Amino acid sequence: MLKDFWISVRPKHWVKNTLVFAALVFAHELNFALPLLKASAAFVIFCALASASYLLNDVLDFMGDQAHPMKRTRPIAAGQIGGRRAVLVATVLTLAGLAAAFLLGRRFGWCAAAFVAVHILYSIVLQNVVIVDVFTLAAGYILRVVAGAVVIHVPVSPWLMICTLLLSLFLGLSSRSLDYKLLGKDAVRHRPILAQYNPYLLDQMIAAITSAILITYTLYTISPDTVQRFGTNKLVLTVPFVLYGILRYLYLIHQGEAALSLERALISDKPMRVNMIVYAILTVAIIYF
Repeated sequence: MLKDFWISVRPKHWVKNTLVFAALVFAHELNFALPLLKASAAFVIFCALASASYLLNDVLDFMGDQAHPMKRTRPIAAGQIGGRRAVLVATVLTLAGLAAAFLLGRRFGWCAAAFVAVHILYSIVLQNVVIVDVFTLAAGYILRVVAGAVVIHVPVSPWLMICTLLLSLFLGLSSRSLDYKLLGKDAVRHRPILAQYNPYLLDQMIAAITSAILITYTLYTISPDTVQRFGTNKLVLTVPFVLYGILRYLYLIHQGEAALSLERALISDKPMRVNMIVYAILTVAIIYF
């Protein structure tokens, strides 16, 4: 049962919670011990809260997941974990995570509470409202970034917020496109909101968001405020790695890797891993050295 619960809390998805470190890196706080410790604690707390939301979502999407060739093997959808037990564990994780969050700071606690509320609303209602569904998912990513800034007491960069919003919309739309490519006509059985989308519309939305990401990130790297803050204009050198990461992910989707989510791609696809590592090293080197 412990193994089943470990699978259900989706540790591979914890990579999303690394967004709490974004403000730490771009606010020039990475080389200070206390902010690093606080951001690390925030990461652990968000892992607990996110895992609780995954458990709740699996319980509420029990019937839809059974129509999905991969998700039906999840312990809850497969009947290996009962719904009541999953809700109990989710409740414990949520209460423990919120308690720890408020101990870390009142403002950070409210960010964590908002994160929980957004995911509950998404699981119950908002995942069935067209376009609002992907914006709700985006809100979860933005709250991670905001929480990471709040916990170390630094202002949130508008550029960072916009880039996070666009990237999270890209991921949300890509997820729906993946469902269509994997399930075909059965996609609506798995996720009813897909009846409001279609593959062509999703491809058009993804293309628009992709362009917006690249333009926004490029403008951020060369903006006078960025150059003044970091004392260099070399951050623009990271733009090709952002472009490659997006294009590589789209390539994987359209080359038949329809079940490959971003977190799986970052773990299992070697070019994606190498690109992400080089981007991270280059970014830190430019900002700090």
